[in-house]
Amino acid sequence: MPFMKPFIPSLIPVMALCAVLMLNAASLPAADVEAAEATALRLVPQQEREGFEFRSELWTNELAPDVGRAVRIQLFKGNEYAFCIAVPEKSGVAITAAVLDFDGRPGGQLLPVKAGWGLVLFYKPKKTGQYVVAVRQTDEGKKKMTACTMVTGWR
Repeated sequence: MPFMKPFIPSLIPVMALCAVLMLNAASLPAADVEAAEATALRLVPQQEREGFEFRSELWTNELAPDVGRAVRIQLFKGNEYAFCIAVPEKSGVAITAAVLDFDGRPGGQLLPVKAGWGLVLFYKPKKTGQYVVAVRQTDEGKKKMTACTMVTGWR
């Protein structure tokens, strides 16, 4: 079938990317992943009361002490976004985050948790397009490999 030819070559890179992402998540202890997800989800109810709707899927990956994570995300002009981001509360790791615009300039308003294990990052894009949410560990907490979770909401 001639219409299938373009699909097969594009399927191989997608499958490879999925395998890499699954291996990254698999290298984290399940307890750390569950703790990071539960901690991030604790930040959601207050934002829901403020009118934000949240996606059902979570982004979870490892966060190294010396290298942050960049998560590419599609944002739409006219919406306000709330990113609930956290590591396991008992990890002792403190985090910070920013949204990077098209030119790589950081932006957003942070509402950090006092202990440093989580935050809500608010951002209202001026244009529709691809943005990056950058997360990294800070010097205020322990520096170690840990799980990190992000939940995305909008209004």
